[in-house]
Amino acid sequence: MEVKAILYEGYPQIGSYRLYSGSSNHALAEQVATSLGVELGIVHLSKFKSGELYAQFPDSVRGVDVYLLQSFSPPINDHFVELLLMIDALKRSSVGRINVIIPYFGYGRQEKQGTHREPISAKVVADVLTTVGAHRIITVDLHAAAIQGFFNIPVDHLTALDILADEVKTMQLVNPVVVSPDAGRAKTAEKFAAMLDLPMAIMHKGRPSHNEAVITHLIGDVKDKTPIVIEDIIDTGGTIVQVVDTLVAMGAKRNAVLCATHGIFSSPAHQRLTHDAIARVLVTDSLPLPDTMKSLPIKVLPIAPLLARTIDRVHQNLALTEM
Repeated sequence: MEVKAILYEGYPQIGSYRLYSGSSNHALAEQVATSLGVELGIVHLSKFKSGELYAQFPDSVRGVDVYLLQSFSPPINDHFVELLLMIDALKRSSVGRINVIIPYFGYGRQEKQGTHREPISAKVVADVLTTVGAHRIITVDLHAAAIQGFFNIPVDHLTALDILADEVKTMQLVNPVVVSPDAGRAKTAEKFAAMLDLPMAIMHKGRPSHNEAVITHLIGDVKDKTPIVIEDIIDTGGTIVQVVDTLVAMGAKRNAVLCATHGIFSSPAHQRLTHDAIARVLVTDSLPLPDTMKSLPIKVLPIAPLLARTIDRVHQNLALTEM
């Protein structure tokens, strides 16, 4: 359980650290531990019959720097509260630094006010995490990079674009083009296209309501090309299917490749992604793949090595830009 340090009479040496996990994505945490060559720490997690959550660390963490992994997978509110309770338990145990690893940062789609009298939920989550005692946040592909500014603590914003690009390079696609599903993803699509040395196209969409989008314009040439659609998340699949339908109507090949860092796959994602113009879906394991989606042509790419390298460099106070 002790990481890169020797226990002496039950007390950790200065400079040691441990890796713990909540219940949201235990498999990913195990893979990170394996990549680091360490054991995952033990946390006792349970739920009262009333639905209230409970967390307890059985071993001493006094003076230890802790890396706590919890993704915001469904049920997102339970996993968020569970994370808060674990942070508070650690803080009250005289822990060193609490480094919170959130592969998928929930409520990130609510990073600004789109209409009157609605919350900026991402800011609320940032405030609560900071207030409860987190010292650092490590996350992957935020919905909006500006969310980093909601925190008054360090935020290491990682990206999985390289992982997705490496997989696309192995697919030997014919006449491919990178497609941004909206203007907000244009900069990401530009980076992705540069990694793959490919042309790009941009779509414009409006959102009349949550989980609903309407495609209005397409900028770029997609005729007789294989579209590679790049997104940060795929939730219900409504937007992505509209994008694919529009691309086909504009003359693109019926073998689209969908790339996203976070696969939430809320219902009715399975029904929507069972589409004859979608050849492949690439996501990372930042969220566990629902059983209902395993029959579809989805490939899950591991981010454990990325997180493990980050933990190692953060603990040694080394720059992440050199990874």
